[in-house]
Amino acid sequence: MAGPLDFIKPFADMLPVITPVGKSQKVTFPEKQKYTLMVLGLFLAFSQVPLFGIQSRSGADPMYWVRAILASNRGTLMELGISPIVTASMILQLLVGAKILRIDQNVKEDRETYQAANKIFGILLTLAQAFVFVISGMYGNVGIIGGIFIIAQLLVAGVLVILLDEVMSAGYGLGSGTTLFITTNVCETIVWKAFSPMTVNNGGGAEFEGCIIALFHLLFTRNPFYAITHALFRSELPNIMNLVATGAIVVVATYLQGVRVELALSVQNMREVTTTYPIKLFYTSNVPIMLLTSFTSNVFFISQLLHARLGGNPIISLIGKWGEVGGQISPIGGLVYYLSPPHSLLAILYDPVHFVLYTLILVSACALFSRTWIGVAGNGPKDVLKQFKQEKRNIKGLTETSSQLTILNKYIPTAALLSGITVALLTIIADLLGAIGSGTGILLAIGTCTQYVEMLEKEQVEQFAE
Repeated sequence: MAGPLDFIKPFADMLPVITPVGKSQKVTFPEKQKYTLMVLGLFLAFSQVPLFGIQSRSGADPMYWVRAILASNRGTLMELGISPIVTASMILQLLVGAKILRIDQNVKEDRETYQAANKIFGILLTLAQAFVFVISGMYGNVGIIGGIFIIAQLLVAGVLVILLDEVMSAGYGLGSGTTLFITTNVCETIVWKAFSPMTVNNGGGAEFEGCIIALFHLLFTRNPFYAITHALFRSELPNIMNLVATGAIVVVATYLQGVRVELALSVQNMREVTTTYPIKLFYTSNVPIMLLTSFTSNVFFISQLLHARLGGNPIISLIGKWGEVGGQISPIGGLVYYLSPPHSLLAILYDPVHFVLYTLILVSACALFSRTWIGVAGNGPKDVLKQFKQEKRNIKGLTETSSQLTILNKYIPTAALLSGITVALLTIIADLLGAIGSGTGILLAIGTCTQYVEMLEKEQVEQFAE
């Protein structure tokens, strides 16, 4: 392969590699479960190990709004979470889709070079983000030696996360490592905000952070009417309505996961045998919102850094102004303000222009990403038809390639477009209702859980067939 990735080849052998599962090698379902639990256990352990040498981790958190989505935990080895992996993968796959990088996945050398490039790019992004975190003063005045030591810790942790994700993608675990980490982080956030035993001073006295525990505590210590209304609608801490909104989004998204059109397929030379090919409403799953979140998180962080250093510059202010809102650093002006979601229904009344522009940007971007992604990921009509031919299957009643392609062109691009729009609208609604874990995080978690349920059902069918 000749192209921009040629310079990667000399470094490929220097990288740690997880050998993929071979065609003759079989990893049983119980073994995959063990590997998955091992990977998850290590990731959770890293999420609890504090960074050594930081001077401060208190005050407003500039990354609070994306931590659940990026599986990040402040002040620990998992400070960066999966951000470098996702960003590296997103950029490389978009370059491949735009034909700037030419990769033939059927050629082993091309495939290995691409994987090496993905890994090297992820490591470089880890190093760059760690450096920016340190020089931005996020950990206090740590000095040159302290800063180098913190960067080294984040770099090692980033490499370990890349390898853990590779264990999963190599076929030893169930699904993807990145989606597993996000799902775990989102579920942990929901459970913690429902049952956290930590107490927080909320103006009127100490209250439990967990909304369910707070409800029962208030019922026993305060007037019942006050206890119920306060637990339902308290603003500075998780409340019962946030939990109800989370449950409602979970139910709706789970239902929509099952909406699909099934194409009947016949097997060549076996007319009595029929199968189906499902084209789901969530055809591209949560890829569009994940790509957009990865992009905006990097734009937001760069904008924060520029505002902190050059806040008085009119060009920097045009890009983004930042201030403390509700105890957290949030965009309050500039272009990035219109990329950030309004977090309540009252925010719409306060600034309807922000809501309209944000909705238009999010829906349009997700639809565009989703429509483009099917070509990048090899899920477009031509790719699906090629898969049918390899499996010696045809759409029932059709044998000509052109007629089958017409049917696939009718359903797949439409499903991809609707997938992006639906995911964007669900994300907006979840954020407006105050769902715990953010709308994006909840949708990612539901998609992953649905995938695991389908894997389990498939395994049970295979065991029964044996």
